[in-house]
Amino acid sequence: MTHINLLPWREARRKEREREFAVMAGGAAALAAVIVFYAHIQISGMIESQEARNSLLAQETTALDKEIGEIKNLEAEKSRLLARMNVIQDLQLSRPEVVHLFGELATTLPEGVHYTAIKQQGAGLTVGGVAQSNARVSTLMRNLENSPGLEKPVLDVIETTEKDKTRTTRFVLRVSQKQSGSRKTAAEAADKDNKAGAQP
Repeated sequence: MTHINLLPWREARRKEREREFAVMAGGAAALAAVIVFYAHIQISGMIESQEARNSLLAQETTALDKEIGEIKNLEAEKSRLLARMNVIQDLQLSRPEVVHLFGELATTLPEGVHYTAIKQQGAGLTVGGVAQSNARVSTLMRNLENSPGLEKPVLDVIETTEKDKTRTTRFVLRVSQKQSGSRKTAAEAADKDNKAGAQP
């Protein structure tokens, strides 16, 4: 016997497919939302991690800058101390030489000549004085030339004046100190120490 289905089966089938589509669409939307949420969490974590690294790098950079500043201050202090040590060393070396220098000036001074001013600049001396005649100045120049501690006398000024029938000669001359071997050795050693200290 033949059965005839009088129910609207096509309409029911269509509604069933619509429900399936809605379920699938809802599932896809939920899956997409989960993926987006997970990606957001991952990206946020990566950003926080990078920010933490940046902060650590900034702190390390600040600490390094501070250490570099302290090193520069120490180097400057070292340079100042080396300069003071060199000055003290020069003074210690020149102390006996000053005594020797005045001894040389007194020994080379001929009769009829006396000094009025002595100025030292480095190894050079500028000497002013008064002599009874030009010949006395010439004798002084020869004595300075033959001195074991002085050399290269150069006459800068010589003036002869007459007062109360008395002639006097005023002069200004320059002369150099001979550098002793011990002072040269000490100066070279100090220069080597300075160069070694300047190297990083």
